[in-house]
Amino acid sequence: MSVLLNYIWRLWFVILAFIATLFFGIFVYIFTISSKHYKYAYFFIRLWCFTTYYGMGFSYKLIKETKQKIDKNQQYIFISNHTSIMDIMLPCMLMPNHPLVYVGKKELVKIPIFGQIYKRICVMVDRTSAKSRAEVYTRCAERMREGQSIVIFPEGGVPDDTSILLGDFKDGAFTLASKHQFSILVFTFIGLKEMFPFNNKVGHPGKVKVYFNDILTPDEKANVLKSTSQEIIKNTLEKNIKPII
Repeated sequence: MSVLLNYIWRLWFVILAFIATLFFGIFVYIFTISSKHYKYAYFFIRLWCFTTYYGMGFSYKLIKETKQKIDKNQQYIFISNHTSIMDIMLPCMLMPNHPLVYVGKKELVKIPIFGQIYKRICVMVDRTSAKSRAEVYTRCAERMREGQSIVIFPEGGVPDDTSILLGDFKDGAFTLASKHQFSILVFTFIGLKEMFPFNNKVGHPGKVKVYFNDILTPDEKANVLKSTSQEIIKNTLEKNIKPII
């Protein structure tokens, strides 16, 4: 698309997300007053994700690389690579039976309206505070014991250098898995880096490839879980992304 069309398309995203937040956010806010009702809030969170994702002209194809099945009665840590704001919506769309809670940046609470809902559905972390980073995983474990699963993008953010295929993984997700004995769902998202990057001048609608790579059990130490999952995602990216010549 041309630069002008991309700006119009991005403006549509802001309008669509705002309207969806107003409409579905009311129900999310009500049902998150008590953690006991989070599963009802999650229904409306998923509606928000589907509305915004498909409303922007995206779809996805799920490709399973493992024969393991996700247990409806078990909590998981969901991890994937992170290249776009649209990455945030895919886990909820993929996990209908596991109410998800995200580890999110504390500064997003400042966004009007959205911030009030955001802080109810996320375990917030102040990345500038060592104490906050240390405490966040205790709060995650508490949420998981309440029946919720956790989404963590282990890169910790999107690298400014777009040539980086996959950023280094932080320890948190794997320390949480190892210490509290939670299995890890490993997914790889391919396409959104080009379709909806943080550069507002480029992008286009399209179909994203979603690879369900593996379920890692917490039998190994945290550093082994980290290196294994990073290798899995990196190998998937290398096999499916054509190098720029």
